[in-house]
Amino acid sequence: MAAMLNVIFTLDYEIHGNGEGCPYELMVEPTRRMLDLFDEYGAKLTIMADVAEILKFKEYKEQRGRDDYHYEAIADQLRETIRRGHDVQLHLHASYFNARHENGRWSQDWSEYNFAGLPLERLNEVVRIGKQYLEDLLKPVAPTYECVAFRAANWAVCPSRNIVRALVENGIRIDTSVFKHGRREGIVGFDYSDAPSELVPWLVDEDNINRHNDAGKLVEVPIYCEPRWIGAFLTPNRVQRVLMTRNHPIATEYRNGGDAAAVRPTLTTKVIKKISMLTRLHAWKADFNQCTGRQLIAALNRAACKYASAKGELSFVLIGHSKLFTRFNQWSFQPFLAYVAQRPESFGFGTFANFDRQSLDTFSTAPHFSLDPK
Repeated sequence: MAAMLNVIFTLDYEIHGNGEGCPYELMVEPTRRMLDLFDEYGAKLTIMADVAEILKFKEYKEQRGRDDYHYEAIADQLRETIRRGHDVQLHLHASYFNARHENGRWSQDWSEYNFAGLPLERLNEVVRIGKQYLEDLLKPVAPTYECVAFRAANWAVCPSRNIVRALVENGIRIDTSVFKHGRREGIVGFDYSDAPSELVPWLVDEDNINRHNDAGKLVEVPIYCEPRWIGAFLTPNRVQRVLMTRNHPIATEYRNGGDAAAVRPTLTTKVIKKISMLTRLHAWKADFNQCTGRQLIAALNRAACKYASAKGELSFVLIGHSKLFTRFNQWSFQPFLAYVAQRPESFGFGTFANFDRQSLDTFSTAPHFSLDPK
């Protein structure tokens, strides 16, 4: 019997990266539509809630006596998500913990923007705060609820030693920040080229999240990713994402490493970079906002074919953002939900809560799968 692929939809639940935007429009309303859509197909949503932002919205309400950032609607939606049988886990943009509200937007502490660059003590503190908030909010709805999974802002879990220690010390058992083939240079940088798998979970080595270690205490469940040519990225949804990013840019001084007057790249440098983009392969994540339903169906089938000889269950993790779930995205994405729902013999819908209960203990002592599908 071939491996069952459990599809896990993870939703980064947040406003724009530069601190702009209405949480109701960018978080609550699109997530409401998504939950209703998923319920039609028996699918499960895992909200990766940016608790750092949410706590700032709560603080604003308590200090000013006005719920301008819709904290109560957010809290109600997270509770309702659990009540309806979906999942909520932890996502953190640590730069919000010290953020100030100025001129109608949140001015972040850019010194904490790179999550992987924070010292162990600070990582311990923010992970503890985030986990405690979710459990205090959601255990009254579901007494068995536990915050067990985490995703870092900007997928930044390199260097990994302090992050892995902080997650384990705070009872987090699953990380889902890594996507094989992913690389980034700059203020926030990482290289996941050497990750063991694009699909199979691995026990993390404390010193290197890209390395498997049988004694590891944290499981990496990667976001599904393939190396693809640039043409695979040309979809209407990705164009919408590019336009949104340009309309809400990160502060210039932060993007330039703290120097607002940093030298701009030369024309030659720009040309070389563009040529490189056209000729090399790029990390194509299974992003249900930016990929078409047809693309996702094809990727799911490629994964099923590659791991056809495996036994048991594997998790096919997709990523999305509430702020990008437009009506057009909903329409283009729906065929993928239908495709999975109509093939229960091959595919299922999962969450990290279910992964933890059904697979984690066994996996931690005797992994179900070789990291080599062959």
